[in-house]
Amino acid sequence: MAQQLWLLRHGEAEPHEAKEDADRRLTARGERQSAAAGAALARLGLEFSLALTSPRVRARETARLACESLGVAPSVHEALSEGFDRDEARAIMKGQEADARVLLVGHEPDFSQLVHDLTGARADLKKGGVAAVRLGGGGGDLIVLLRPRELETLAV
Repeated sequence: MAQQLWLLRHGEAEPHEAKEDADRRLTARGERQSAAAGAALARLGLEFSLALTSPRVRARETARLACESLGVAPSVHEALSEGFDRDEARAIMKGQEADARVLLVGHEPDFSQLVHDLTGARADLKKGGVAAVRLGGGGGDLIVLLRPRELETLAV
């Protein structure tokens, strides 16, 4: 099996005008989206060797809620806050086993751009949505793109 990079966009958060961007928390809907994402990935039988999250509050909350079902503790990775790119992703994966699955929790537009840079695919990653890329050679293949409502269906 090849390495896989799983990207979870944070769930719905408080409005931008509510507080400083880095301090915005999840809404009740965002909490449900985050828990459903983790439950859905667990129901699919996915196991992660590593989970990293942006330091922004909404991403940390998303990671905590999702990882409860996955049996992995998320660690803060500063680069996921803003401007995360293919080089950062490759650096993370370089230290992993050949068949590792890594979960990253972060933000747009970084994740959609990362999917494009790795696969050539255009992805519209919704809040609380998941994309997964199988890595190989110099690029990768998009293996799944799940919207929050699809994750909620899978989570039940």
